Amino acid sequence: MAKEKTLYTCTECGATSPRWLGKCPGCGAWNTLIEALAEPAAAGRNRLSAAVPGQYAGLAQAQPVVPLAAIEAADVARTATGMDELDRVLGGGVVEGGVVLIGGDPGIGKSTLLLQALDALQRLGLPTLYVTGEESGAQVALRSRRLGIEGSQVQVLAEIGLEKILATVDAVQPAIVVIDSIQTVYSDQLTSAPGSVAQVRECAAHLTRLAKATGIAVVLVGHVTKEGALAGPRVLEHMVDTVLYFEGDTHSSFRLVRAIKNRFGAVNEIGVFAMTERGLRGVANPSAIFLSQHSEPVPGSCVLVTLEGSRPLLVEIQALVDGGGISPRRLSVGLERDRLAMLLAVLHRHAGVACADQDVFVNAVGGVRISEPAADLAVMLAITSSLRARALPKGFIAFGEVGLAGEVRPAPRGQERLKEAAKLGFTVAVVPKANAPRKPIAGLAIHAVERVEEAMDVVRGLD
Repeated sequence: MAKEKTLYTCTECGATSPRWLGKCPGCGAWNTLIEALAEPAAAGRNRLSAAVPGQYAGLAQAQPVVPLAAIEAADVARTATGMDELDRVLGGGVVEGGVVLIGGDPGIGKSTLLLQALDALQRLGLPTLYVTGEESGAQVALRSRRLGIEGSQVQVLAEIGLEKILATVDAVQPAIVVIDSIQTVYSDQLTSAPGSVAQVRECAAHLTRLAKATGIAVVLVGHVTKEGALAGPRVLEHMVDTVLYFEGDTHSSFRLVRAIKNRFGAVNEIGVFAMTERGLRGVANPSAIFLSQHSEPVPGSCVLVTLEGSRPLLVEIQALVDGGGISPRRLSVGLERDRLAMLLAVLHRHAGVACADQDVFVNAVGGVRISEPAADLAVMLAITSSLRARALPKGFIAFGEVGLAGEVRPAPRGQERLKEAAKLGFTVAVVPKANAPRKPIAGLAIHAVERVEEAMDVVRGLD
């Protein structure tokens, strides 16, 4: 393969240079030039300032176009991996020709999960290929033995050269390929080191074209930065079909796989796994890991019914309000800190609950991160419970968004949240009035409120 010419392109203004420069010759920005392959100029290409009919005649042949209504929309064929939680996040299974990018902290379990999934697919009769750039084949074999999948027929290739990987894929013709990781792969066409922006972008583009042209499903493992974002150019996430984040504390046995982008399924869908001696196992009832086991109700605890993708989850919100000093602290774990300050202001103004001279700590049990505003009401009730040292009733749940004017706004898919709570044995619910069901739910007493002060009055009446 002949080596193509490379140029250095500015990420700010698009100016090019035949060699790397610290300062862009176009816009003057520093350290913005990155390596890229130079596209060959088409013969006879002309540049016109305005579009002229027929100006591209002879340069390229026009392609046929069809009305959108005439295109037949067929369901995407999926292959289940046999791991229910992973299939849920993917939208039902692996899609032919789909490209998946999965990222997470080092040691969180990405390689373990993918090796288990490949082994399950191989046992179903699908040819698979595991390309490892960070470990040797012997290390992968040791992991498979620890996971209890001795005798696995998954094909393993220890290689980081893109051209060699593509040639191997062409020869083996697998149904699914895992690249672990994309930051270790490099192309001979570029002179930059593996892991650089140019290498990651070009290698991912080649692998994406391979998937779309051949129908082979490709899974890319990506590194993450210190801030937890996927390392490399942002275009990497735009190129792929699905982006998954592996979340969780390495000191905890539970892991969450969250879909941030999915062209073939729901966004923000999560899969819950438990790390065991035999690898990752799906958790059938994830609400159980987000609820603390109290023999009796305790002050400062309120159960929230949140929504993760299509799955209602019950999460315990814990609050601790304690005497503060000159500068009271506000700290939240798993919830937005700025939103906590806003809720405290609303609580004071509209419900008469003052925490200005108190330290306020809020935590979502189980390490889950809650971003939806439907957690507002549960957070406020947990704070009030801790401040007054009075526990909420046993079997109590709440959800609802709270506005600055003190109104309680409805949460999406409230019926599903209430049914999930009733299924798990909860008996009392405080919810927005717009989420009150038309038909009663067996075993669940529902109190519909429109304002924060109404919710506080309801809770005082339940004591």
